[in-house]
Amino acid sequence: MLIRSWDRGDEDEWRAWLAEGRDFGLLAANGGPGRGPVLVPTHFLLDAGRGEILLHLAAPNPLLAAVRADPEVTLAVTDDYAFAPGHWRGAPGTPTSFYSSVQFHATAALVEDAAGKAEILNRQLAHFQPESPDTRVAPGEGELGRLLPGLTGLRLTVREVRAKFKYDDKKPAAEQLALADRLAERARPLDTGARTQLLRRNARRTARNAQSARGNRTPS
Repeated sequence: MLIRSWDRGDEDEWRAWLAEGRDFGLLAANGGPGRGPVLVPTHFLLDAGRGEILLHLAAPNPLLAAVRADPEVTLAVTDDYAFAPGHWRGAPGTPTSFYSSVQFHATAALVEDAAGKAEILNRQLAHFQPESPDTRVAPGEGELGRLLPGLTGLRLTVREVRAKFKYDDKKPAAEQLALADRLAERARPLDTGARTQLLRRNARRTARNAQSARGNRTPS
């Protein structure tokens, strides 16, 4: 993913963006010789403090064989995207895409023992299903416990995080705000999220520029 200096997201930004409820992504592992990457859409649990991501897949999933051959994987989360027509953006009228994307480059370890898989599932249940705290997995107990042999856990150790928030930050702030108005006028279902991020980025850069200007004033 190409990240320009004006599109780069910092750690506080991408963490806050994911914490809004973005916990579904596309996990990619390297395929064998002559094959493309193996891709799996999946929910995941990010433990940013530990620098790891937890998830599980059905045991026959072909991504697991790819991980056994090469444990280096990428998990991508992309949201708040919209198409911006060229006539919205002034000369030379080049259309573009607005989007937010966070990519985790990680090393994957398979978790195949029953206790380890139960731990991952219970942590996921606590995150995704907090309204039923009594629903937990114990090896060999209950219906969920009996399903464990058909699953494989994955523990991803994060090596690098790359975040991009592409909302025309390279343009003057006033032009960027005008693009937000365009998104509001068009009002397609996906435009709302893109507009929210565009306005957030605009406010962020405006505040940063104001702070920089105050710091550069010469005392009288």
